[in-house]
Amino acid sequence: MFEPVPAARPAGGLVVRCTRLLLSPWSRFSLLVAVLLAAASTMLLFEPQRLLASGWPPQLTGSAAAMLFALVYGACTVAFVPRPLLNLAAGALFGAQTGLAAALAGTVLGAGVSFMLGRVLGQDALRTLLRGKWLTAADGLLSRHGFRSMLALRLFPGVPFAAANYCAATSRMGCPPFLLATGIGSIPNTAAYVVAGGSASSPASPVFLASMGFIVVSGAGGALVAWRRRHRLGAAGGDTM
Repeated sequence: MFEPVPAARPAGGLVVRCTRLLLSPWSRFSLLVAVLLAAASTMLLFEPQRLLASGWPPQLTGSAAAMLFALVYGACTVAFVPRPLLNLAAGALFGAQTGLAAALAGTVLGAGVSFMLGRVLGQDALRTLLRGKWLTAADGLLSRHGFRSMLALRLFPGVPFAAANYCAATSRMGCPPFLLATGIGSIPNTAAYVVAGGSASSPASPVFLASMGFIVVSGAGGALVAWRRRHRLGAAGGDTM
C-alpha cells in the first residue's frame, strides 16, 4: 500500500490563512480608511468642486448636465467635500427646481455609497469600538428607531453628514430606511442652500434673504438639538451601564 503524500496541504493552509487575514474585520477597516484617504486626496489635488461652480462644460445642458452633477456631487460627499458648497453650486448652475433635484439625488447617492462602504468594510471593526456610553446609546437608538432618528439628524444639521452616514452603517439600521430618511430629511436645508445659490446674484432680494435666514435659524436650532440629544444619549447610556 502506498502512503498518501500530503503535498498540497501546506499550500492550501497558507491560502486559507491569507484569505482569513484579508477578510478579517481590521483588514477591511484598513481598506476603508485607505479608500477614504485616497478619495479625499483626489479631491484636494483636482478640486472638482471648482468645476461645479465655474468652468462647467458648455455642451452639457439639461438633464444630462443635472445627472452628471448628481454623480460628481455624490463622489464629492464621499470624499468629505462640504455639502453646503455643493448645494450653492447646484443653485447657481441649474436654478432652484433642477438644482434641488440634482442636489438631492447626489445627496442620496453619496449617503448610500458611504453607508455601504461603512457596512461592508468597517462595521465589524467599528462595533468593537462602541464601548463608550454615548456611542453605545447612539447605536441602540439607530438600531431600534433608525428611520426617525436619521430623519431628525438630517432635518437638524447638528451632526456632520459623513459622521451620520458611518454611524448608521455601524449600527443595525437597514439601508432602505436610511436612504429614505436621508432623502426626506435633507430637503429643507438643501433647498435653502440651492435657492440661496440661485439668487446669489441678487443678495438684497427677499428670496435670498429668506433662504439665508432659514439657514441661520436651522443651523442654530440644529446645534441646540444636537447638544440636548448628546446629553440625553449620555444619560441613556449611563442607565444601561
